[in-house]
Amino acid sequence: MTFEPLVSTGAPLTDSDTSRYARHLSLPRIGGEGQRRLRNTRALVIGAGGLGSPTLLYLAAAGVGHITVIDDDTVDESNLQRQIIHRQEDIGRPKAQSAADAVMRLDSRASITPIVDRLTVDNALELFEDHDIVLDGADNFATRYLSNDASELTSTPLIWGTIAQFSGQVSVFWPGHGPTLRDLYPDIPDADSVPSCAAGGVLGALVGLVGSTMAIEAIKVITGIGAPAVGRLLMLDALGAGQRELRFASDPERSPVTGLEQLTEVCTITTEAPVSEVGVNAFSSHRDDYPLVIDVRETAERESAYIGGDVHIPVGTIESNGWAAVLTACDSDKHPLPDAPSHIIFYCHSGARSARAIRRLANDPATPTEHRLMSLSGGILAWSAGPGAELT
Repeated sequence: MTFEPLVSTGAPLTDSDTSRYARHLSLPRIGGEGQRRLRNTRALVIGAGGLGSPTLLYLAAAGVGHITVIDDDTVDESNLQRQIIHRQEDIGRPKAQSAADAVMRLDSRASITPIVDRLTVDNALELFEDHDIVLDGADNFATRYLSNDASELTSTPLIWGTIAQFSGQVSVFWPGHGPTLRDLYPDIPDADSVPSCAAGGVLGALVGLVGSTMAIEAIKVITGIGAPAVGRLLMLDALGAGQRELRFASDPERSPVTGLEQLTEVCTITTEAPVSEVGVNAFSSHRDDYPLVIDVRETAERESAYIGGDVHIPVGTIESNGWAAVLTACDSDKHPLPDAPSHIIFYCHSGARSARAIRRLANDPATPTEHRLMSLSGGILAWSAGPGAELT
């Protein structure tokens, strides 16, 4: 299925444009008219990480007139394995600013606005309305559904991509032209239902494949060439060197999106300040330094694996009772509360629920301030795969 071009042709190309984009101009389905549409486009890229890296570079190289990138994270050394827009010397810098600098190195005449912030219910609609197209490279479910709903409310086409270990998915959600994320995946999954890159790992070059595909889909929508992946989920398999396609349609019984209020709570949880973490290597190497380890998963999850010597307190119990839940669980000789000060380690499947538990306890006045509450980075997934793991 083909669609009309999203963006109108802008000003005539300059001599410099003609030289720089010569390979586009010689393509019969882009040509000068398509290039003028690209130059007349305002694109918003959510995330300057794995997917944002190739997306930003290829949109800039293609001549997109203005790009805005929003990301509240900073560059970490572990990002450099896949987030190729950043350099060694960018470690510690805001990713949005580092990415903007990379775009300017690629094209000194480029127009790019870095926003060191997170997409929220307060800024999403304004940002979407101010751009012709949005590319979502977020790393969490809350932001993805926020992007989808803002797209539906503003009728802004959304290029969507996601990655997991050796596979990726890409689709185009274009309100009024086809189904959206809520037609494909109606409910927001639990935050830790899919391992994060930190917990499950990701093939570095995979993000280049998926991010480049997102950029291609954006160019197709902008210029009106080819058949954008509207109503189609492209499933990329790096290990199998293949691609499958799932066709899906709008759900006639789905209630339309009428506002962002329902996402306020889930986005608030996602945007809270990060908790302190301990890596699996440090934890396993100094296990004796952590006398109290608390598993906040459900009882059934412990049937597959748990860390020996831990205490089991489901996150729901902690959220209901606060520090009293810890005192109750440790009221025995088998699991005594350690003498203060001490590090208390919390873990779950991949880290989301342990962070919730720590935030709840941090807000409880009864929690002793001398204890340092820390989340096991990557949860049981990372621990089971790490060196020195002792699973029961």
